Amino acid sequence: MEIIGFIAALVIGISLGLIGGGGSILTIPLLVYLFHIQPTIATGYSLFIVGVSSLAGAYTSYRNGNIHFKAVLYFGISSIITVVLIRRLLIPIIPEDLFKIGNLEVTRSLLTMVLLALVMIMASFKMIYKTPALNTSKNYTMPYGSAILRGIQIGILTGLLGAGGGFLIIPVLIFSFHLPMKKAIGSSLLIIALNALFGFVSDLSQYDIHWKLLLIITLNAVFGTFIGNAIGLKISGEKLKKSFGIFVLLAGMYIIIHELFLK
Repeated sequence: MEIIGFIAALVIGISLGLIGGGGSILTIPLLVYLFHIQPTIATGYSLFIVGVSSLAGAYTSYRNGNIHFKAVLYFGISSIITVVLIRRLLIPIIPEDLFKIGNLEVTRSLLTMVLLALVMIMASFKMIYKTPALNTSKNYTMPYGSAILRGIQIGILTGLLGAGGGFLIIPVLIFSFHLPMKKAIGSSLLIIALNALFGFVSDLSQYDIHWKLLLIITLNAVFGTFIGNAIGLKISGEKLKKSFGIFVLLAGMYIIIHELFLK
């Protein structure tokens, strides 16, 4: 089962390098279902794996001129502050056993996975069916107030769910700030890296980290990121956008089915 897990880690990296997101969508189920790590701890591990892999992918995007640094700055600062506050102040006080609905006992772990899946499914439909209006004007000014607000929203989800947020950041960069898909991917990777790594650092005092396992998974994911970046250079932005949406939709549906019906 662990061999399958390491192969899946490679796929995580390919996903990040190719479509600028999807890392957390795969990483948390990977850690929970294949390595049998408790979901609340898996969210912390996910932040490290996704953060390091995204940083590697962002470096490649930077070399190809596919990062919008002002988007990263305004989005990144507000989301990083929010992630750290959520991980340090809110997560430790949320109990594991929350409430019951009939015979269904809703735990923090179950709620984390289901919320992640629902957000993924909502984001996927926008990516599949909506066509963005891209910015082609040299005088275009990004709405920085909106960027800060969106950063806070992404930070809340990243902090609560352990997700880097690429499946939400990319739609925002495309539909709210009108960036081309490939520039949105590069910018998303850097924002994800900053969010995830700061979130992980804030978790260090709360968990015992299995560093050997974590580093092996991360190295596989980093290698996959470079593969994904190379493939992405040969595919059009519109095809990447729709592929990203379909991928997120399928992953979200799988998580809901597994959590609610297969356990």
